[in-house]
Amino acid sequence: SHGNKEVFSCRGILLAVQWFWDRGHKDITVFVPSWRKEQPRPDVLITDQHILRELEKKKILVFTPSRRVGGKRVVCYDDRFIVKLAHESDGVVVSNDTYRDLQSERPEWKKFIEERLLMYSFVNDKY
Repeated sequence: SHGNKEVFSCRGILLAVQWFWDRGHKDITVFVPSWRKEQPRPDVLITDQHILRELEKKKILVFTPSRRVGGKRVVCYDDRFIVKLAHESDGVVVSNDTYRDLQSERPEWKKFIEERLLMYSFVNDKY
């Protein structure tokens, strides 16, 4: 949401990571679809892509798989990666997604998502 739905702002990811890091949370994992590291298209702008590579080197960011089949991009369902890791590590999910579909997939995920989903917003560069 840092890019105001106009661009995918990698700086927004960094601001969120830094906010939690400054408060003592060191076990942080960011999931981003691997196609976000490709050359951006004019209709899907991505700013500050170097931040993604820097966070990956620090083992904070993980790219979820995607591939091309017949010229079309096929992506995995990364929401499942997010909820599964947070549930297994007794963590918190930071997202504005409500994960409604996953709540009905596993009973233990429903309670977890209800209690451990932290929504957020940006005011300019303030997380």
